[in-house]
Amino acid sequence: MTTQSRPSGAEFVTPQGFEAQPRGNICSTVDIPALQKVGTERKVGCSGVRSADEGVEVTKLVVAIATAGRPQIVTGMLPHVARQTVKPDRVIIAIAEPSDVNPDDLVLPAEVVVGERGCSRQRNAVLDRVGPDDIVIFIDDDFLMAPNFCEEVRNLFDQNPSVVMATGHVIADGIIGPGFGFEEAEHLLSQQEVVSKPKLRPVYNCYGCNMVLRAGPALEHGVRFDANLPLYGWLEDLDYSRQMAAFGEIVHSNTLQGVHMGTKVWRTPGLKLGYSQVANPSYLVWKGTMSFPRAIRIMLRNLGMNLLRSPRPEAWVDRRGRLRGNLLALKDLASGRLCPQRAEKLK
Repeated sequence: MTTQSRPSGAEFVTPQGFEAQPRGNICSTVDIPALQKVGTERKVGCSGVRSADEGVEVTKLVVAIATAGRPQIVTGMLPHVARQTVKPDRVIIAIAEPSDVNPDDLVLPAEVVVGERGCSRQRNAVLDRVGPDDIVIFIDDDFLMAPNFCEEVRNLFDQNPSVVMATGHVIADGIIGPGFGFEEAEHLLSQQEVVSKPKLRPVYNCYGCNMVLRAGPALEHGVRFDANLPLYGWLEDLDYSRQMAAFGEIVHSNTLQGVHMGTKVWRTPGLKLGYSQVANPSYLVWKGTMSFPRAIRIMLRNLGMNLLRSPRPEAWVDRRGRLRGNLLALKDLASGRLCPQRAEKLK
């Protein structure tokens, strides 16, 4: 599979209307003292791919965290990065505003990068700063890694050169319920036994809360997270995985373990997410990274669940907002005006 090029533009009227993938340096690096003193970023040049030729040490293991509006969550999860049995060579935190991270609470050296808001855009800001020899561990800001996560990532990618992406075993996923606090998530982690028999199995796509990337093929072929999938970037993990599948294996490893807290603070509002539940699969079908039958299954499942539970919704889910978003997207689809980016403007 090859990555499709998309002409510039913003309207989703025809396939030619999709926004081109950003390839330039759209972000700025923030130094911690600047944030501490004035709460604003000090901009420096974005050099793109880093290399030894530029006098920058080429590193191997990079933990990358995209976050927005949840500084307390970042503060709580970073100790789990600091306690890894094998320390990452770099930690990159991609934010949208200086207030997204509190420099005083950083318990380990970290590079803080300010870019455009949106999971896909913020993860692209990370790709602009890694080298071809790096292994990038993309984790959500509410994903707690088991202490040996980085160690097992290194083992997996050293021993399996054909693997280009990997995802791990989510011990518990708070996204499908009310979510977990740090105390409960840490308890769940502590009860999990170390895997004695490592197993790899092929998967269709990685799960975005813990998604490990071999940077070399991604940089060589210009594979980017799709900025046309706005906000939380619903299905960006599937889209990116299917692009990378052209260059190697996508696997699940039982040795990579963690807990996804599923924190509800600053999640995409129901109306916006509901629109994305229809718009994003439709867009990916056009793009070629999702089959039509799979997209139909995803859309019908979400529409059916939102319709069924709207009369008595879960306390932590805006089912009625999601249903409204579903119906609005279906209306736009029928009229030929469906556009994933419209979700950003809905109120």
